[in-house]
Amino acid sequence: MKLGVSADFSAAHSLPRYPGKCRNLHGHTYKVEVIVEGEKKPDTECVADFSELKAVVKEVLELVDHRYLNEIIEYPTSENIALFLKRELERKLKDSKLGIFLYSLKLWEGEDKWVMIESAESSATTRGGDASSDA
Repeated sequence: MKLGVSADFSAAHSLPRYPGKCRNLHGHTYKVEVIVEGEKKPDTECVADFSELKAVVKEVLELVDHRYLNEIIEYPTSENIALFLKRELERKLKDSKLGIFLYSLKLWEGEDKWVMIESAESSATTRGGDASSDA
């Protein structure tokens, strides 16, 4: 079963190799949609507590909120920012006792542009295999 939460953060970046105006320092308000997957717990009948999931997401977003992303991510395109957030979320969820894993992450840059990543683990589960068999 899947469930999701969303949160916002603001950050600045520059893309020096980009041929347009985005090579200059500029900022965005980003929205992150996180979908996790897991089984309902017998005692709560819930996959996860929304507030606990939001706390994990907030912890990860504190790494990038109101920061200059070039100091954190080598080349902070939307794709690379999403990959960074995915890695951090997967690590935090694995270290948590929530019993869930990342299914997908969608990063919105402004209101009309986004990138989405599905976790390798969720893709393997969907196909009926395990993540290690994809290598």
